[in-house]
Amino acid sequence: MFPVLAPAILALADGTVFEGVSIGAAGRTVGEVVFNTAITGYQEILTDPSYRQQIVTLTYPHIGNVGVNGEDIESGAVQAAGLIIKDLPALHSNFRAEQPLGDYLRGQGIVAIAGIDTRALTRRLREHGAQNGAIIALAVGEAVTDAVRAQAVEAARVAPRMAGLDLARVVTTPTAYEWTETEWRLQREDGTRGYGRLTAPRFHVVAYDFGVKRNILRMLAERGCRVTVVPAQTPAADVLALRPDGVFLSNGPGDPEPCDYAIRAAAAIIERGVPTFGICLGHQIMALASGARTYKMKFGHHGANHPVKDLDSGRVSITSQNHGFAVDADSLPATLRATHVSLFDGSLQGIARTDRPAFGFQGHPEASPGPHDIAYLFDRFTALMADAGK
Repeated sequence: MFPVLAPAILALADGTVFEGVSIGAAGRTVGEVVFNTAITGYQEILTDPSYRQQIVTLTYPHIGNVGVNGEDIESGAVQAAGLIIKDLPALHSNFRAEQPLGDYLRGQGIVAIAGIDTRALTRRLREHGAQNGAIIALAVGEAVTDAVRAQAVEAARVAPRMAGLDLARVVTTPTAYEWTETEWRLQREDGTRGYGRLTAPRFHVVAYDFGVKRNILRMLAERGCRVTVVPAQTPAADVLALRPDGVFLSNGPGDPEPCDYAIRAAAAIIERGVPTFGICLGHQIMALASGARTYKMKFGHHGANHPVKDLDSGRVSITSQNHGFAVDADSLPATLRATHVSLFDGSLQGIARTDRPAFGFQGHPEASPGPHDIAYLFDRFTALMADAGK
C-alpha cells in the first residue's frame, strides 16, 4: 500500500507557480532555484554544502531509483534548501540501498516537490536566469488555495538574494579536525569493501573548510596526504604555524567577495610560497586574493557533463560542475594565467599563478557525482608539494 501524497506548490519570485505533490517534510522552504543536469548522484548533490540556500531542480525525470545509503554523502546532513523533481519511483532497487529517498528527505526535515514539469521550469531558469523560489508542502487533506499561492510567491520575493551572501562561515566546521579516510572501493585486495584508511602519509595538507565535500578529502588522502581541516576564518598565521606541505582551499556556497577573511588568508599563504590548490569557491577566493574579479552568472553551471579544455595540453575533460559565480577572465592580472575554459560558454575554469606554486579549478574534480576525467589535478597538487620539498 503506497502512501497518499500531500499537495505542494513551487512559486518563483517572478510569480510563476507550479503545483505538484510533497515527497519530503511538510512545511515551507525558500532559496535560489537552480537546475542540475546530472543523471546520477542525487544523494551527493543534496549533501553538497555548495548547495546551501539553494533549491535544486534535477532535470533527469526519475529520481530515487536506487534509494539512499549511509556512504554516499558529502557532509553530515542534507545541505540543499529543497528538492524539485519530475517523478519519484514507487520502488527503489540497489544492493547498497538502506532507505527510500522520500523517507530520507522527511527524516532530514527537507521540503521537496514532485509531479511538476521540470522541463518548463528549467527552460524558464535558463532563459531568465536563476531566481529565488519557495516550496510549500501541505499536509494530507489540505488544499492549495489562492491564499497559499500568494503566500508562496511573497516568500520567494522577500528571500535574500545569493549575491552578497557569505555562506562559507555558515557551513564551515566549528573546530579543526584530522582526515585520513581514503576513497571507496567495491573490493580491496584484502576482500573488504568501502572506504580505506591512510597508513603512510607523504604530505601534510591544511584544508580550509568553506563547505568542503568529503570525497575531496578522500582523494587527497588517497594520494598520501594527511589532512588537517580548519574553519573558514582561520588566520593564515595559524595555518603557517602548522608547517604544511600544501594548503587546500575548498569548495563552498555563496558569493566569494564577502569572504574577506578567506581572501586575506589565501593571499598571505600564496605569497609565502606554500603550494596551494583551490576548487570552486576556493578557486574564486584564490583569484580575488591575486587581484582578479568575480561575477554572478546568469544560471550557473550545475551538472556532470560539462566539457572543459586544458589550455596547456589541449585535453578535453568531461567534468562535474556546481557554481553560480565565476572568475572574470578579462580581469586576470599579470601574476595569473588561464589554464582551463568551459566549452559550453567559454567561461574561465582554471587559473594558475605565474610567480607562485598555486592553481585553482572551478569545477569539481573529485567527481562526486560525476566523471573522473580531471582527477589529475590532485596529482598536480601533490607534484607541487613534492617539488617544494626537494
